[in-house]
Amino acid sequence: MTKKVPPGYVIRDEKIAKGKNSEKGIVQIKAEGEKVSKGSQIFRYKNDNEEEINSKIDDLNNKIQEALLGQDNLFPDDIKAIENQIETKIDGLKSKNNIQEISEYKKDINTYILKKSKIAGDLSKAGSYINGLIKERDNYQNKLKQNSEYITAPISGVVSYRVDGLEETLTPNNFKDLNKNMLEELDLETGQIVTTSNEKGKVINNYECYIATILNSDEAKDAEIGKTATLRLSTQDEIEATVAYVSKQENKSVLIVFNIRDCVEKLIDYRKITFDVIWWKYEGLKVPKLAIYYENGLSYVVRNRAGYQDKILVEILKENDNYCIIGSYDNEELKDLGYTTEDIINMKKISIYDEIVINPEI
Repeated sequence: MTKKVPPGYVIRDEKIAKGKNSEKGIVQIKAEGEKVSKGSQIFRYKNDNEEEINSKIDDLNNKIQEALLGQDNLFPDDIKAIENQIETKIDGLKSKNNIQEISEYKKDINTYILKKSKIAGDLSKAGSYINGLIKERDNYQNKLKQNSEYITAPISGVVSYRVDGLEETLTPNNFKDLNKNMLEELDLETGQIVTTSNEKGKVINNYECYIATILNSDEAKDAEIGKTATLRLSTQDEIEATVAYVSKQENKSVLIVFNIRDCVEKLIDYRKITFDVIWWKYEGLKVPKLAIYYENGLSYVVRNRAGYQDKILVEILKENDNYCIIGSYDNEELKDLGYTTEDIINMKKISIYDEIVINPEI
């Protein structure tokens, strides 16, 4: 049974990463969603002269390239191999649209160009000039590194720069503080993507997260810690979930926190989402309970086909106050119920387009 539920609030185990120079802006080292180990560098803050230094580095790169253009007579195997690597990276760059991936590709290309420059510089008549440009560029790059504040991952997990200020409010450590009023007062928009921060980042436990919601269904009221259900996300992914926390609320509603361990990374961009709860699944035909009647401990429905009514044995797979999910017994089950092989061969079965009689007079 699927239940449409109110929005869910995504709760994560996540740690903020922030330094002293947050007002200077971030230079990403690790991309959004990239996995990192504890202590690895994830971003740095911009240098005071970041734009000026980068402009000088770009200018030096252009000068190095111009100097290399006059060295076409140099074709050692090392240079050929590097040129092939550069071409491969340039071709790969055409299919990229992620800013961080593009940045990484450009960084690789510049590294290959640097290697080529050093080889060409050692072999050519203009070698001292090229090597001088390379040394000058290295000095500027070192200035960026030396004068920047680097921020490392506080825990292992997935990097994100989408920070909404709720990282220390919606955590797995304070389920008891959650209630309907508290969640509604957060005033979040359902499905809204969390804005990227230019001041800080965070690292998220990518193995599990939680979804808190307020429910009114009978199934929710009967839910206990450890009970399982299936959640259908807006992406149509269906994931197994376990009830991690239950708390009764006003007006007989229930706050339930589900623990999930699949599709965690698909929820990183969001804090408030829509989803469905599937408490149980059975494959069969849905009929009103009024269409079921009982005889000698067995369940039957009456089928009306072209004015002729037939009594048909059915198995009740699941039921609630108004409906039943029914199916047909298999041959072994029918034998266990005492039916002969001939009875089974002649037995009529219900199908999806049959007309069922409500309140059969049998």
